[in-house]
Amino acid sequence: MSTDSGDPPTLADWLAARSDAELGELLRLRPDLTVPPPATFDILAVRAEQRASVLRAVEDLDTPTLTVLELVLFEQGDTTAVPRRRLDALVAKRTTKKAVDAALDTLRTLALIRGTTDLQTVPAARDALPWRVGRFVTADRTLTEESVTAALEQIDERKRELLTTLSRSSNLGRTRDAAPGTPPDRPVQQLLTAGLLGRVDHETVELPQQVGQVLRGEPVSDPTQLTPPDAERTVQNPRDVDAAAAGEALELLRLCENVLATLGSAPAPALKAGGLGVRELRRVAKACDLDETRTALLVELLSAAGLLASGIPEPSPASDTDDHWAPTSAADAWLASPPATRWAALAGAWLDLPRLPWSIGMRDATDKPIAALSDEARSVAAPRDRRVVLGVLADLDPGVTIATDDVVRAATWRRPRLAGRLTRHAVSRYLEEASTLGVLGRGAVSSPGRALLADADRDAAAAAMAAALPDPIDHVLVQADLTVVAPGPLTPELAHTMATVADIESAGAATMYRVDESTLRRALDAGMSAAQLHGFFSTRSRTPVPQALTYLIDDVARRHGRLRVGIASSFVRCEDPALLAEVLASPAAEALALRALAPTVAVSQAPLGDVLEALRGGGFAPAGEDSSGTIVDLRPRGARVPVRRNRSAYRTPVVPTADQRGRLVAEMRAGTKAATARRSEGVRADGTRASGAATISLLQRAAISRAAVTIGYVDAAGVSSERVVAPVSVGGGRLDAWDEDAGTMRRFTLHRITSVALVDR
Repeated sequence: MSTDSGDPPTLADWLAARSDAELGELLRLRPDLTVPPPATFDILAVRAEQRASVLRAVEDLDTPTLTVLELVLFEQGDTTAVPRRRLDALVAKRTTKKAVDAALDTLRTLALIRGTTDLQTVPAARDALPWRVGRFVTADRTLTEESVTAALEQIDERKRELLTTLSRSSNLGRTRDAAPGTPPDRPVQQLLTAGLLGRVDHETVELPQQVGQVLRGEPVSDPTQLTPPDAERTVQNPRDVDAAAAGEALELLRLCENVLATLGSAPAPALKAGGLGVRELRRVAKACDLDETRTALLVELLSAAGLLASGIPEPSPASDTDDHWAPTSAADAWLASPPATRWAALAGAWLDLPRLPWSIGMRDATDKPIAALSDEARSVAAPRDRRVVLGVLADLDPGVTIATDDVVRAATWRRPRLAGRLTRHAVSRYLEEASTLGVLGRGAVSSPGRALLADADRDAAAAAMAAALPDPIDHVLVQADLTVVAPGPLTPELAHTMATVADIESAGAATMYRVDESTLRRALDAGMSAAQLHGFFSTRSRTPVPQALTYLIDDVARRHGRLRVGIASSFVRCEDPALLAEVLASPAAEALALRALAPTVAVSQAPLGDVLEALRGGGFAPAGEDSSGTIVDLRPRGARVPVRRNRSAYRTPVVPTADQRGRLVAEMRAGTKAATARRSEGVRADGTRASGAATISLLQRAAISRAAVTIGYVDAAGVSSERVVAPVSVGGGRLDAWDEDAGTMRRFTLHRITSVALVDR
């Protein structure tokens, strides 16, 4: 079928003339056209011309492709087709003929343009452009950031307010002062003369893109640039980039562990709207020694990864609020996983997070601060925007980075329809978050970040991060001031023990721990003995153990455990009657209602944990024991809530597989053939069901004479279609027929057949 001779073909005819491979690619790129499956090319054409579908189809098109579409629309006017040669004349030397051909191929693949020598667009394409049709031809290419800034300095406040209003809304404005002959002292005329406004017609003016960008504080770009914008590149060693990213990843994991521990020990009440209140966010930030912005990002990450959720924790806190934000039961498995695996879970959750963590704390439409984990921070466009921004850097060579303003220019050039969201503020926040997660290192995409952006599974990203992380070490450096330095990431076993015997004083590439009486008592409470503590420090330290630490361990161990607490509800026993008498005479004994049963034994109705806490608060050093007298670790494990399945962030049409696309194309060809076949009897234009007896009789006659018939059929999903088949047998409530287009035998249920007609070949 010729597409360029005579009258231009309809979109349905043009689609029918496309090859199966071309139609399959169309359905892959525009999966919304397949739901529900179109029965004919007429149905496919109607869907392809719908405005909503066209808007989705152009979302990922770059500036050159949309400009070619604009020029076809500009030349098309009221005519039906545009000669291809006109495009080359309009583009002139702004780009190459090869680039125009590539843009046209993309538009044809998406069924937005049809034809080769004569081009025709779908009607809704005009609404899909993010700018006015004709802008490329009429745009002022002489405007630069410097010239616009200089011109703005020469106007008064009233004219500047007029321009600012346009920059914050539509760049088109209607005014009678735009007409030629208007007195030159009018503000609009003066702005037109200064080049800060452009005239569209006698009643419409347009704010040039460069002027709007300067007024909004955005990077200035040429709206007619058809080649990628230039950018100054900074080259770094890829190993240094990965090392910086690995350091950020380790710090991220440490901070997330602290947030989980804080909310595990004291779950935060959920707001009525479901978010995390400002006061609770500040409490968590203070406990973890973080600022509120970083804390908001961490809780959003943990929630997205399924490690933090709202619900009724177990154990339940004493609060009037039922729902609390607390770690989920999945947090324990995550904490026990290798660092690279934990990082991949967080980074993957962030990349697909349909929220804007950096908007937390900002004001919403009602001038209220946006709370963490609230619906106000949701944005279904965030995952796409992140990928666009990071894709600019990922397309550079490893170790290469560019400035934020250049990222903005490149991102908006690649996706001009997203320019309203890809502002300097938003892009800088996305890059900051990516740096915090280790997706970026020193401003360049790290190797783990590239694996993550390549849509590989998380195992690939985890493997890349494992390669970037320094090898864990199995030793520390104990110093004379009772600090312990870990010169790198510790092995999981050593890190767990160090968290028991010491507190982190500062974190970074080298972690500083502090050992004191309270940390040693905590280790003894966990079941370690003085000999084990001595052995741990002597074997794990590459420096001599200071004498002060040895004395401190012995002193704490000598006093620890002389007092034993059990369950009676609770009991207190001590081998030293004088010490137990001192306990019974203390204020803590009165609060606990301790009662002596023997010179070395006392009991209390208070829970074991309360007895331990009260005696420690009274200056004693009790230890918990089990029924055999063995010291047990009675530290609280933290509250947990059940894992909840997160609701879908946003729904997009599922891309059909290659086999499914092939079947859809075959179905449309068969349906179109059936719809256009000339019918000799049994025709029902209104689509009503034929009578059962007439249907069976006609099918039986066709099977005997081996004639082809057109059947209307409704499948189990309720999708109707028409097919041309050759009946073979009819019986048992079924029709077996040969489908010539599909090249196979098919079975149809008789009661689902709505119409039958013989086909006159």
